[in-house]
Amino acid sequence: MATVAPTSRSLSPPDANMITPTGATSPKKLDAGALFVLKSRGSWVHCGYHLTTAIVAPALLSLPFALALLGWEGGVVVLTLAAIITFYSYNLLSLVLEHHAALGKRQLRFRDMAHDILGPGWGRYYVGPLQLGTCYGAVIACTLLGGQSLKFIYLLARPDGSMQLSHFIVIFGIFTLILAQIPSFHSLRHINLVSLILCFAYCACTTAGAIYIGDTNKGPPKNYSLSGTGVNRIFGFFNAISIICTTYGNGIIPEIQATIAEPVKGKMFKGLLVCYTVVISCYFSVGISGYWAFGNQVESSVLQNFMVGSNPLLPKWFLLMTNGFTVLQVAATSLVYLQPSNVVLERKFANPEKGQLSLRNFVPRLITRSLSVIIATTFAAMLPFFGDIMALFGAFGCIPLDFILPMVFYNLTFKPSKKGLIFWMNTVIGVASTGLSLIGAVASVRQIILDARTYRLFANI
Repeated sequence: MATVAPTSRSLSPPDANMITPTGATSPKKLDAGALFVLKSRGSWVHCGYHLTTAIVAPALLSLPFALALLGWEGGVVVLTLAAIITFYSYNLLSLVLEHHAALGKRQLRFRDMAHDILGPGWGRYYVGPLQLGTCYGAVIACTLLGGQSLKFIYLLARPDGSMQLSHFIVIFGIFTLILAQIPSFHSLRHINLVSLILCFAYCACTTAGAIYIGDTNKGPPKNYSLSGTGVNRIFGFFNAISIICTTYGNGIIPEIQATIAEPVKGKMFKGLLVCYTVVISCYFSVGISGYWAFGNQVESSVLQNFMVGSNPLLPKWFLLMTNGFTVLQVAATSLVYLQPSNVVLERKFANPEKGQLSLRNFVPRLITRSLSVIIATTFAAMLPFFGDIMALFGAFGCIPLDFILPMVFYNLTFKPSKKGLIFWMNTVIGVASTGLSLIGAVASVRQIILDARTYRLFANI
């Protein structure tokens, strides 16, 4: 990306775990959330693992559905633009973080950035709650998808089974609850390496399965005409953009960069290269193959098209393997998006003067993290409508955090010339994304209203 890199000066920073968002170096002034959860010990490779797990999640299985709402030309263009803009946006955010770190004011959280750049009110009342709500919503969506995948596996083994979707959501929630006790973000690095491998695995399986079905007469007749007419088609278009933006969404770039050991300069960019190698490989293969195979009959998750009623279109062992990979990877994604709420909980209930594994801090961590996962699991079981949730999160959360605020932060921090390309490119992206966020929010809410007649709490879908 053609960006203007900030000028860094040589520093000899203290231990990264001792640095506060305001530049203080006393561990007593560092709150427990930053001290325990956001340990700065990782490398750029670990950063790549975290980024990949945060971005390349099973939500990408909804990309063929989004392409069906946009058509071939529109779908591929939006998919490509979203990749370019998010890579550019995340790089800008990283440069801002590196700049402040070079000045001795390392910012460890998104709300810290907003506090320092926009003012205390923005961090406390807008960016902080927005990020926390978006990330926690992602945990709910991941829990729902994990439960759906487990139910899919169950129905393959027992087509006439009586277990409900809510039962599988609870099973997945229990699995997540156990893993959620892993103390710090950096501690997830090995899990996220496995997650990166699983991304390739289930995307390769999904792509191969779609191509196989599309090349036989097992699937539906291929029809690539856009569904709906008039206003319905227009709202579907914006709904699709929200879905695509959500699949590229992150919302925790500062927290991921906080896990990197000093010096941080240049490491995030290398991590982004690792991540977007996986992004491009997975997103385009799944999106294009799924839409090609099923046309406008593709479901909100393309894996649903691999079954017709209770009859699998692919060998059972293949479907079991694909969904097994999905379950494991979505569990890792849930852990990543739990980190912002973990930071808040430990800041509130942990004592930074005691050891992280001390009884004083272990018991509150066990209780609060368990309650956090239990609440997310309950919401997932109550509201099992994955596609609508994805679009709404994209409009309200992912677009502001990933497409608007990075542009604002960069322009305010580096003050590029108003006659230069950087300033106007950032401004245009920010303004256009604001419009898309508002329209996407309306489209998402409208879709929820239209689907409301089929909604039922704890529905078995």
